[in-house]
Amino acid sequence: MSTVSQLNQAESLPFYEPQGHEIELFMHAYKHKLPVLIKGPTGCGKTRFISYMAEKLGLPLYTVACHDDLSAPDLVGRHLIGDGETVWSDGPLTRAVRTGGICYLDEVVEARKDTTVVIHPLTDDRRILPIDRTGETLQAPDNFMLVVSYNPGYQNLLKGMKPSTRQRFVSMSFDYLPAAAEVEVLLNETAVDKAMAEQLVILGNGLRQLKDQDLEEGASTRLLVYTATLISTGFDPVQACRAGMIEPLSDDPDTIAGLMELVQAAFGRAD
Repeated sequence: MSTVSQLNQAESLPFYEPQGHEIELFMHAYKHKLPVLIKGPTGCGKTRFISYMAEKLGLPLYTVACHDDLSAPDLVGRHLIGDGETVWSDGPLTRAVRTGGICYLDEVVEARKDTTVVIHPLTDDRRILPIDRTGETLQAPDNFMLVVSYNPGYQNLLKGMKPSTRQRFVSMSFDYLPAAAEVEVLLNETAVDKAMAEQLVILGNGLRQLKDQDLEEGASTRLLVYTATLISTGFDPVQACRAGMIEPLSDDPDTIAGLMELVQAAFGRAD
């Protein structure tokens, strides 16, 4: 077991395999009240890293999965009607600012543009959240931290992050782990044996080589974990790879058939 694995267990933290100096950087950013931007492909460990750091710092975590319809009121809050009266209800960003903690906006570029206006005052030296509908201006406490993430591979002219917004954050880039570290993740996250973990990582890296050729996105570490979980519970390895790795990567029957040939070759089978 690696030193990192032993440290995670000793501290009762979620398992996390570092990619570089991201833990140290995050700690410094939190200490000096700096917002953080994390860039990286789907399923490479961004969300697990934030969960790990929230536990390590002893902070509540408010996670928002951003999407096309997410608007500023979804983050800040809105008035609701109940029991014959109108009551203000804080959104997750406001709750985090009021009480402290990490507010994590996952895939922030997917949200509507008005959300950017809301977070800007929290990403400079003011660290404030104006709430127009209640007339409040909240000052973020020392233990508040704003973290956002997105996948640069999905960026386009309509859903890119503006340079003026990117420059409001301390930023770090994530990628898929080296093979040995990814094997360590599978061993800690599932009951799969080492030989199978190594085989799945080799297959996953092979599929990643097809990104931008036959696939829009490579096989994520998350998908490798799903596949390893199925195998470790007695499911057929080839079928586990199909359900856990291949089908999520494409809807095209010909592409799926071609990828399954790679799986069958990896397991020495032709079924």
